[in-house]
Amino acid sequence: QRGAPMLWLAALFAAAVLLLGRWRGLASLAALGFSFLVLVTYLFPAILTGGNPVIVGVLAASVIMFGVLYLTHGVSAQTSSAVLGTVLSLALIGVLGTAFSAATHLTGLGDDTARLIGALGHGIDARGLLLAGMLIGALGVLDDVTVTQTSSVWELRRANPELGVRALYTAALRIGRDHISSAVNTLALAYTGAVLPVLLIFSLSGQGFGPMVTTEDIAQEVVRTLVGSIGLVAAVPITTLIAALVARQDKIEPAAERTWTS
Repeated sequence: QRGAPMLWLAALFAAAVLLLGRWRGLASLAALGFSFLVLVTYLFPAILTGGNPVIVGVLAASVIMFGVLYLTHGVSAQTSSAVLGTVLSLALIGVLGTAFSAATHLTGLGDDTARLIGALGHGIDARGLLLAGMLIGALGVLDDVTVTQTSSVWELRRANPELGVRALYTAALRIGRDHISSAVNTLALAYTGAVLPVLLIFSLSGQGFGPMVTTEDIAQEVVRTLVGSIGLVAAVPITTLIAALVARQDKIEPAAERTWTS
């Protein structure tokens, strides 16, 4: 009974994207379809058949990143700058996720993972699955940040072709500071929403904040949120610097002067 309403909702979503984005919206929908295709045809089967979740997650995230960014924004120096910034930020998230998952003794064996292992009938690298989830989860917000920063740099360069690397970096970084606060909040609220029932259960149990936040299920989301947020914050200066260096060498036509007629 859920099929028809879900199809109508999907159609409404697609119509809204196309109405506002037009051809760019069509490219965005194609990129979204590509992302799900990678998840369904590669990520899920590879992990379920015993593949290393971290390696599989890194490969899937890389394919999604390259496909989505180039499909949506085209092949250009600007897009390549965003890709490089995303790669470096994902690498940072991977390193921090590995280090702090071990430091906080996370096993990855939450209720959902335990049910998955029971259904599979064989073991799975639960901590690796947790790390793969960190990478995939952060990627969606991360590419938004990197694309915004590269776009800011290129627009600043078009507006004033005389700006040097330092001036481009400084001006675009100010834009990034405004953007990063909302991006971090988006990531934190998304992860909070995912464990909202668990949070409510712990609230009813009367446990203190300390014992509650250090349980496996909650600690996973805390580490996931903080690691992803650090990656997002780092993406701003990293991508901005890359974009400023590349844009300064790229041939960009100055923005045409606009004439206003009554």
